[in-house]
Amino acid sequence: MEYKEIIDKVKPEMDRVAAFLDGELAKIRTGRANPSLVEDVVCDCFGQKFPLKQLAAISIPEPKQILIQPWDKSYVEGIVSALQKTGTGANPIVDRDAIRINLPPMTEEYRKDLSRLISEKQEQSRQSIRRWREQAWEEIQEQTKASKIREDDKFKAKEELQGIVDEYNKKIDDLGEKKKKEISE
Repeated sequence: MEYKEIIDKVKPEMDRVAAFLDGELAKIRTGRANPSLVEDVVCDCFGQKFPLKQLAAISIPEPKQILIQPWDKSYVEGIVSALQKTGTGANPIVDRDAIRINLPPMTEEYRKDLSRLISEKQEQSRQSIRRWREQAWEEIQEQTKASKIREDDKFKAKEELQGIVDEYNKKIDDLGEKKKKEISE
């Protein structure tokens, strides 16, 4: 077994970590409305739990407004109840067969809290990347002890692995900084 195979096994996992962080950051409210703020809110309808995106059309008619149009009128109560529990600071308003959410202006304190939350999510992602690096490194060392990887290749593998980790850490930093910039606008 070559060390490149071990590294190639870990790369998709690191991609998943970066993609997961990107998805989590999309759910964090910035100054503008975004469907991702509510699309994964779990609603209780007919005794079952569904993500909002399966129960309604979500659109942005204005920069600070989200419009939710349920597929069926009977979903409205469950959707409103779920939205009130999310803690987004927005109050859903029922307007005939639709639900409107007008996002309140962001306070400086709220921006700081969001910035802290982004930093926490970045750190969790970095920890996941480190765990994948450690797992790959342990496997490389085991293969070296079993004489399946040469000693010279072991050190090449360590350098290459660290290069990949640095690349993903930069992605994590870039995603976080981009989101922090959006929040400060």
